[in-house]
Amino acid sequence: MKRKILSIMLTFALVFSLMAGCGTKSSNNGESNSTATATKSVKITLLNSKGEIQAQLEDAAKAFTKENPNITVEVIPAAAGQSPFEKVTSMYASGNAPTMAMLDPGDIAKFKDKFLDLSSEKWVSDAIDGALNAATVDGKVIAFPFAVEGYGLIYNKAVLDKAYGGNFDPSSIKTRDALEEAFKKVEATGAKALEISPMDWSLGAHFLSITYADQSKDPAQVAQFLSDLKAGKVDLANNKVFNGLMDTFDMMKKHNIDKNDPLSPTYDRGPELIGKGEVGFWFMGNWAWPQIKEFDTANGQYGFIPVPISNSQDDYGNSGIPVGVTKFIGIDKTQNSAEQQGAAKKFLDWLVYSSTGQDMLVNKLNIIPAFKNITLQPQDPLAKSILQYVKSGNTLEFMTTLPPDHWSKLGASMQKYLAGKIDRKGLINEIENYWKNVQ
Repeated sequence: MKRKILSIMLTFALVFSLMAGCGTKSSNNGESNSTATATKSVKITLLNSKGEIQAQLEDAAKAFTKENPNITVEVIPAAAGQSPFEKVTSMYASGNAPTMAMLDPGDIAKFKDKFLDLSSEKWVSDAIDGALNAATVDGKVIAFPFAVEGYGLIYNKAVLDKAYGGNFDPSSIKTRDALEEAFKKVEATGAKALEISPMDWSLGAHFLSITYADQSKDPAQVAQFLSDLKAGKVDLANNKVFNGLMDTFDMMKKHNIDKNDPLSPTYDRGPELIGKGEVGFWFMGNWAWPQIKEFDTANGQYGFIPVPISNSQDDYGNSGIPVGVTKFIGIDKTQNSAEQQGAAKKFLDWLVYSSTGQDMLVNKLNIIPAFKNITLQPQDPLAKSILQYVKSGNTLEFMTTLPPDHWSKLGASMQKYLAGKIDRKGLINEIENYWKNVQ
């Protein structure tokens, strides 16, 4: 995905666009199947791999059924700690494939023989530029781009305002030293600086992947770097970006509220700490807003700052956060009936084109949509912060097509590093060995 084009289109779609939704491609298959579901009750299932919005997705399913009484949608959660790919694979093996499966971008192509061709759906024409890249396999669109997301260091502005004795300017933090100064200022107020959530997916898929994204502004150069890693041609011990990122991580470890037992916290601890103002920062993404909101009793302000990799504010990456389409939904064609497939298409259309569906997507699920016809402005502060980075062009490549086991295997390596069970040399060894063995 080209970051520059994505930035322009996201800005156009979500900030300045006044366009009404209309596509040029017809969805004849969806129309005929929708007609079938109009006179016949049908139940469909959605495998949800975004556990933080399980309750909100269930509410969206109920709202859809209220408007489409003959269609019932069951939202099935993927187990915590289980990759979506593993969950869906096991469901296929048991002959109980979900009608719709929410997967990571890198997993879509693996189901090309099981997912329905959606190329003729109306929303294909309304997708923002680049949003369908990972969903297009052998010239066919086989998945629906569900969410645009971004991540970095979430800050609680009230905590930072107190620490700085005035109006905190997030753009002032563009170096490692500036970040540590912010940590120390927060700690001087009696609060803690930072929460590092130790989940393997956060450490492996998100934090470590900044190493790849920050290698170059040019996506082709990033791809070449990964190719060189696979070929064993990269010496991470002498890679400036990697060492800079890990120097920052070492500094973050010193200010981690849970530094004495860094692997003990669960995901749920993060939103509580940042929402209650017990910490100033939390490394996480905008998907966490529904949980933060539950603890934010003061209607506070939140946003993102980048993870700096050096003390030179002009170094690439020090002013940007990763942004990209992170989740796709495929429709099964092998174990679900034509009526179920039609109902699933109708559900996706409902999200994109109905006022209720759009409201659910943007305001209830707190999703930044990947469609230019949706002009609703997100109200949550983290989505707004992401859009500010998009508008300014300060976005990094969200590494969404890494190998499926990257987050679990190298996330485990990052956990060991976080806990002090391996040093940097050991971490480098595990990272390089992992990439050399990627098939």
